[in-house]
Amino acid sequence: MKVKELTVKQFKSLIQEAIEEKLEELIGDPDIGLDLREEIKERLRSSLAARQRGEKGIPIEEVARQAGLDW
Repeated sequence: MKVKELTVKQFKSLIQEAIEEKLEELIGDPDIGLDLREEIKERLRSSLAARQRGEKGIPIEEVARQAGLDW
């Protein structure tokens, strides 16, 4: 497929993907090799299990409000 055949949405997605790849290449993951504390691991496990049971998380608007951010 040629670029001229892409929709605007497909083109934006392609550009976003290319930027993300380049940033990952330049910056990398600063957390690679670091260990998570056991309590954080447990919170993540609990959160994942809740999602698998179909439970909803905290809405982003509430998280932003608690952090004092405008969303």
